[in-house]
Amino acid sequence: MNQDENLADVTSLWHSYLEHKTVELRNQLAEHYLPLVKLVAGRLAISLPAHVDRDDLLSSGFFGLMDAIDRYDMERKNKFETYAGVRIRGAMLDYLRSKDWLPVAIRQKIRRYEQTVYELENRLGRPANDGELAAELGLTDKELHNLESQISVATVIPLDDYLRTDSPASGEEGPTERLEKAELRNTLATAIERLPEKEKKVVALYYYEELTLKEISLIMNLSEARISQLHTKAVFRLRGYLARMKASLV
Repeated sequence: MNQDENLADVTSLWHSYLEHKTVELRNQLAEHYLPLVKLVAGRLAISLPAHVDRDDLLSSGFFGLMDAIDRYDMERKNKFETYAGVRIRGAMLDYLRSKDWLPVAIRQKIRRYEQTVYELENRLGRPANDGELAAELGLTDKELHNLESQISVATVIPLDDYLRTDSPASGEEGPTERLEKAELRNTLATAIERLPEKEKKVVALYYYEELTLKEISLIMNLSEARISQLHTKAVFRLRGYLARMKASLV
């Protein structure tokens, strides 16, 4: 079956489901879009510790997919994959938040690291290098890298919604919200340009090209652990830049 025939079959399946709303038709749609759940889970892997149960994550994403199928309105002309992707990811993040999988000690390290990055780069007026950041934290370079590996588990959730380029899932975002998001994206674009080259590339490949951790590691010829560290550093720099911009407007 070629791509056009497959698309026609899926469109026909959608029309049948929207007309009859049977469990059997909904399950057929869910089976067709199941790879989307695995894709979203793969992208979230850049920020998850090993002890998070992947099967539970996939299950929560599956329920997000079913919710998307139930709520999807073909009349809005939104691409289902885009709409469902947001719903699936949201369901997975809700699952992670409910598990509260970050230990208190890691939360404390995150706060200290973030505050140090903010204060140091505010003082320098530019991104700090590893040596400067390690010295400020009183760590060796190796200890700094170990710390960044530990805290990388918490860095995808705060920025992902802002850096994604797809349209609102519901289509209900108002003019004010769209303007605020556009302004934020412009500010982030400026901040991204200030990042060191490798961190900038990780951000571009992860948030804009929507590649997985493994795919990025192959492109950049670096280990997945190193990509995760670069992602961590980039996100904290961006968050610090946003905080400084916000403070300057007060």
